Amino acid sequence: MIILPPTRPEAAIQRLLTVLEPYGTPMEIIPRKRINWEYKDVPQFYVFKKGEISVLRATDGLVIATVSGQNLFGIAESIQPLRSHILRAETECTMLRLDASQAHEIITQEGLWKDVAIILAYYTTHLFYRDSVVVQQRTYSIIRGHLIEMNRLPEESRLRTSILDYIQERTHLSRSSILNVMFALKNGGYIDIRRGGYLLDVINLPEKF
Repeated sequence: MIILPPTRPEAAIQRLLTVLEPYGTPMEIIPRKRINWEYKDVPQFYVFKKGEISVLRATDGLVIATVSGQNLFGIAESIQPLRSHILRAETECTMLRLDASQAHEIITQEGLWKDVAIILAYYTTHLFYRDSVVVQQRTYSIIRGHLIEMNRLPEESRLRTSILDYIQERTHLSRSSILNVMFALKNGGYIDIRRGGYLLDVINLPEKF
């Protein structure tokens, strides 16, 4: 069974961005920089405006998700501060930060906690989707899932990160396993790859290979 990624709750995200943005302090983040959940030991909310940013597992740096659209970060951490994941800019990013306690007050005043719940449900569902792609799956199924995921990215993003790097950052598959499947798919005409191992297009991936 093919499980599709969850749909972004655009309306809920935009309502929260609209009320939080006027109180945020602008930040310009350079590529590969990691962002802390606190500023001067105070928990933060981050309003992500532009660029591309990844959520990494803190223990080993495994990429859980990469985001390129406007978004909010720090909601769950401000309620249950596990510090189990971190943020890393993949490109130059524009963000706003504000104290989490102030964000909570604004959300309460505007009556937007339902929107917070909708966004947290989206994040949770995305984790279930990711597990369906990588947990207890055969090597080919994992690679197939990530190729489909890559193919949904803007061309600029696909041509910035090779297939090998993209999959290795998100799984524990070996380099040789990924390359073997990748070139077998290329030779079979299932995917179109640019020199250097960059994905141009997914033509038709069989469910089993």
